[in-house]
Amino acid sequence: MQFISTRGRVAPHSFSEAVAAGLAPDGGLFIPESLPDISAVLKDWEDLPYPELCFKFLRLFASDFDVEKLRTIVEASYKNFEHPAIAPLKELDKQLYVLELFHGPTLAFKDFALQLLGNLYDEQIRRTDRPINVLGATSGDTGSAAIHGLLGREGVHIFVLYPEGRISTLQERQMTCTGASNVFPIAIEGTFDDAQRMVKDLLAETEFKQRYGLSAVNSINIARILAQSVYYVYAWLQLPKAARKAVEFVVPTGNFGNVLAGWWTQRMGLPVRSFKIATNQNDVLYRLFTTGSYQVRSVTPSCAPSMDIQKASNFERFLYYAKDCRSAKVRKIMRRFNRKGYYKFRHFDADTFNASSANDSEIGSIIRSVNKEFQYTVDPHTACGFKDLNPDMTSVVLATAHPAKFPDVIAEALDGEITHPRLEALKTVPMQRYCLSADLTTLRDFIATNAKEK
Repeated sequence: MQFISTRGRVAPHSFSEAVAAGLAPDGGLFIPESLPDISAVLKDWEDLPYPELCFKFLRLFASDFDVEKLRTIVEASYKNFEHPAIAPLKELDKQLYVLELFHGPTLAFKDFALQLLGNLYDEQIRRTDRPINVLGATSGDTGSAAIHGLLGREGVHIFVLYPEGRISTLQERQMTCTGASNVFPIAIEGTFDDAQRMVKDLLAETEFKQRYGLSAVNSINIARILAQSVYYVYAWLQLPKAARKAVEFVVPTGNFGNVLAGWWTQRMGLPVRSFKIATNQNDVLYRLFTTGSYQVRSVTPSCAPSMDIQKASNFERFLYYAKDCRSAKVRKIMRRFNRKGYYKFRHFDADTFNASSANDSEIGSIIRSVNKEFQYTVDPHTACGFKDLNPDMTSVVLATAHPAKFPDVIAEALDGEITHPRLEALKTVPMQRYCLSADLTTLRDFIATNAKEK
């Protein structure tokens, strides 16, 4: 299996090469040269434990990896999850299920990909004997999951940018209270979109990237998307057979990576009827899939901060398929979008997507109603998924984070407290962080001072 750029101006890369590069050298995003058909093997995968299913799925893409080495990496990536099922599917009602994706080390769905990515980087360092410097931006959960996937590892430094004052206190503590010397949490004066722009701009500087061995942990990295695809297959296989006939996955998402991972499995033959994109009040994706217009507006801080995003980086991967895999068209549209912050599809087919958005007051109300009706507590991001569910579908809502990560929101909605021992332990640990302006030169200088040189 080879990987190509959405912009079509680089030679095909192997899986290992695409993971190491993160962003394609032409500024595009890596995608598989073709998507395999998994429909014929779903029956064989029916009763597999999560790590074995993940191994078999990734084997379709990581063809340059030694088979046993890949198996070892995958098994190591899921050994620190708290639940034996890794991604348990919980039935709330006859046609309503929750896929719990918060049982990893940082209590968020990002652990599924970033524990794996950390082990892939470990193997890259072992194979090449060259250190790497990992760069990422976070609106909340990506940063802590990336840091905990790379914590204390030899030969790697990790730099994570996050918007000052725009993530939850516990999300920040998960990044800044590790005590690890290879971790550099960077609070910037700006929004997540500013942080993401700086990461992509720096990764596009070929000479600097090569000098310091930069790679990306954001969902621009192909390993992130493929690793997240696995839990869609796993969830579908856990459903009762009668419930599989009309399945809609409901996906809280801001950067479009999580729902793209599911959509790819549908294109590979997983018989899913549709995907519902659930957003907060920063509803750029809701507007895209209801009007055909993709337009950047200012970010309004919300109680679901991981979705406080206006520039969804995985929009480019969607665009590639929406434009019939024509890289020249993608290049033209992305140039225009980067200049104007706006793109309007002339003929927009939402395919299997629909969308909803929930503002802060609605999120609080949803948390209360779900708790009252099902005796189940959801975090503010997952709560967005419970708005306007389709009664004619089997709805599988992706629970993206443990509610204890957002104690203030939960306390206000339910007049009660929910805690987790891992988070409680962080409250007395000193924070270590670095404050920078949202300036590329400042970031470049900071990395040059603190990075491991090749």
